[in-house]
Amino acid sequence: MSATRTIPIVFMNVPDPVGAGFVESMAHPGGNMTGFSNFEYSLSGKWAELLKQIAPHLSRALVFRDPTSAAGIGQFAVVRSVAQSLGVELTPVNVRDTDEIERAVVAFARSGNGGVIVTTGGPAAHRKLIISLAALYKLPSVYPYRYYAVDGGLISYGPNTLDPVRRAAGYVDRILKGEKPADMPVQAPTKYELVINLKTAKALALTIPQSLLATADEVIE
Repeated sequence: MSATRTIPIVFMNVPDPVGAGFVESMAHPGGNMTGFSNFEYSLSGKWAELLKQIAPHLSRALVFRDPTSAAGIGQFAVVRSVAQSLGVELTPVNVRDTDEIERAVVAFARSGNGGVIVTTGGPAAHRKLIISLAALYKLPSVYPYRYYAVDGGLISYGPNTLDPVRRAAGYVDRILKGEKPADMPVQAPTKYELVINLKTAKALALTIPQSLLATADEVIE
């Protein structure tokens, strides 16, 4: 954006393009940018629901969030709203560096009866550390993208991150044929996926409900 306000730009996997100032609105971008969002705020509440579903005894959750983005703040607000209705107390952690992450997990794990929710954005850069700490301290955890579960996370629920990349090609084609980004709505995700890692569940001595397994898009065994 700092380089040009005239050359068309198509973005992908942006969590909050309006809040970030990339477009005026989702329906009417208004400038030279349009593309594909990878997040709807209502999705955040599902993470809290899933955590309570796989570990009903939990009363506390550590929430890793990105404090530098509007999306990170918004996601936490939705998680908090749903968690309150489930009787789950939240402890937010602003992800900045590895030392802060380790200190937060160690302190949180001392009290027991807790789990972890990871939001989008900054936490992804530290996902292997977060996954390993969750395993070490036996913390049931819910993550936003499939690659967390593939890397050993217990369960993930979120949009397919490759789908908007493919769909973006269609937007590029339309722009090259004369359409204006200002008139092309920013599109929300159309494909969501629930991935469960049964190997991790076994290591945590957790039994995943059959009703949840039946709705999973992928089960890692």
